Amino acid sequence: MTNYLDNVDSDWFSQRLSVAMTIVIAVFVVLIARLLYLQVIEGAELRRLSEINSIRLKSVEASRGLIYDTRGRLLADNRPAYDLSIVVKDAGPLKQTLAKLSHYSGIPETQLWEQLEKAKETRAYKPVLLKPDIGRDELAAIEVNHWDLPGVMVNISSRRNYVFCPSAAHILGYMGEINPNELKNPAYSDCRSGDFIGKYGIERARESWLRGKRGGQQVEVNAIGQVVRVLSTVDATPGNNVVLSIDHALQGVAEQLLAGQAGAAVAVEPDTGQVLAMASSPSFDQNAFISGMSHDVWRTLVSDPQHPLENKAIQAEYPPASTYKIIAAAAGLEEGLIDVHTSVFCPGYLKFGNRTYRCWKRWGHGEVNVYKALIESCDVYFYKLGQELGVDRLAWYARAFGLGEPTGIDLNHEAGGLVPTAAWKKRRYGSSWQKGETLSVVIGQGFNLATPLQMAMVAAAVGNGGTRYRPKVVKTIRTADGKILYNSTPEVVGRLPISAHNLKIIQEGLFRVVNDRRGTAWKSRLEGMAMSGKTGTAQVVGRKDDDADGKSSPVKDHAWFVAYAPRQHPKIAVSVIVEHGEHGSSAAAPVAAEMIRFYLSGGKPKAAAVDPAVANAPFDGD
Repeated sequence: MTNYLDNVDSDWFSQRLSVAMTIVIAVFVVLIARLLYLQVIEGAELRRLSEINSIRLKSVEASRGLIYDTRGRLLADNRPAYDLSIVVKDAGPLKQTLAKLSHYSGIPETQLWEQLEKAKETRAYKPVLLKPDIGRDELAAIEVNHWDLPGVMVNISSRRNYVFCPSAAHILGYMGEINPNELKNPAYSDCRSGDFIGKYGIERARESWLRGKRGGQQVEVNAIGQVVRVLSTVDATPGNNVVLSIDHALQGVAEQLLAGQAGAAVAVEPDTGQVLAMASSPSFDQNAFISGMSHDVWRTLVSDPQHPLENKAIQAEYPPASTYKIIAAAAGLEEGLIDVHTSVFCPGYLKFGNRTYRCWKRWGHGEVNVYKALIESCDVYFYKLGQELGVDRLAWYARAFGLGEPTGIDLNHEAGGLVPTAAWKKRRYGSSWQKGETLSVVIGQGFNLATPLQMAMVAAAVGNGGTRYRPKVVKTIRTADGKILYNSTPEVVGRLPISAHNLKIIQEGLFRVVNDRRGTAWKSRLEGMAMSGKTGTAQVVGRKDDDADGKSSPVKDHAWFVAYAPRQHPKIAVSVIVEHGEHGSSAAAPVAAEMIRFYLSGGKPKAAAVDPAVANAPFDGD
């Protein structure tokens, strides 16, 4: 019985062992077959896949919109740039890779580590920008040795290029790398570290229009971070193109006329408010902000006493000097304090209290009416008018002419100037207004401040019959395929508070300033173009300059001139200031006259011959 049971157990175990062995052998056969399939049949493909590290998303930069002048001249475009980056995750021994990169490219290793330190919070598989816009020699060295530089890549991007740099630098502005504070701003939510954005001028004011929409690619990269193939692409949307109202040729003329001196020149279209030219001198190199500016160059720019980074046309504030007499005369006429028959005797001074207020013409102008007061810029006439008007009434008219607040031009950081009142002085200084201060204000001195753009708009409003327009620099915005998104239209912001009759008196006076032999701008008259204008000389108080001998002397006055032409239905209005130019008639008026001549003649070069009557005419006035 026992042997029988033992035989049964042995048979049962043998059967189970056979089944188990069969299963094991089957598994091994399957594994061997799979290995043969993977190694022989799929070997090549799997070998390729073994080199693939991951699938990643790659950003595709959008092309920035272009900027043109009113005649279609390209002012700002884009050029290719080569940006050096590294993906830390793919870089292998990072220290070794950076050392090799420095050796091959010549870029200091400390500089590379500094860039990594700035981006230490960036994810390990995200590219870190080591150096933007590398040179061709650096590019060649990196490309030749790219197999020895894991994780290192060179991406082609675009960089802004200002075609006529530094022309129109203050209008176009410049671009710079986005900073951490700007990255937190919702307006830049689609930007990332290393991106360039508009920092100044139109580049900043129209940033959202010019900046396109980023695209992307899904790519395969190998073990050293190199792209193997593109799996899918979402195309980037290019930025919109901006057409300015600026005439590049006129802009260039204004800049040439101001070369070597500090100042500004603005030209506008009187019937629309479109800005035809806006020159600020000295200028600066916008392209230097793109390619990279050293600390020394930056310090030189910001410490320059002539303030090249300041757009003097809209940001610098000056006493308007005798150009303000346009407003004072309008106020006197409209208030009924003067008319064309009102006469004042000018002995060359006016005594008021214990002080003597001088006229610019020390021996006086004699009997003066409103025409002669404007033509010869008699200070005494306006001193007496200011006494009757008072500072607050004068201020009301100044504001109605557009002074004391920004014009609203489509550029950032516009200054508003200053129109003083008795209440303003009380708030500002805690003291009462003195009547003698009105005598300074009425001739455009004292606390008065205005920008060249504001005074250009005053001239434009007087010339066009009394309508005040908002000045505009942007004319049209179009998509890359030409669809119009924005078209500028004239925007009326007010009317001059003066009757048509009184305005004609002002217009006649300004015409005679230029075209009467006694006029302060007689030397700058234009044959056949009927220019009207007003000179001004703004005193600069409380400053000294050293001459060649090291002796201290008063700084020369600023020179003003505002004008429009032709007399009827003017096509252009101009405002010019030359810092320390001394006299508006000799420093500012010729600049404005040549801008007007050039524009109305259709860009014809200036004739070489000089009118003897102009050349030999004696100086008279501001």
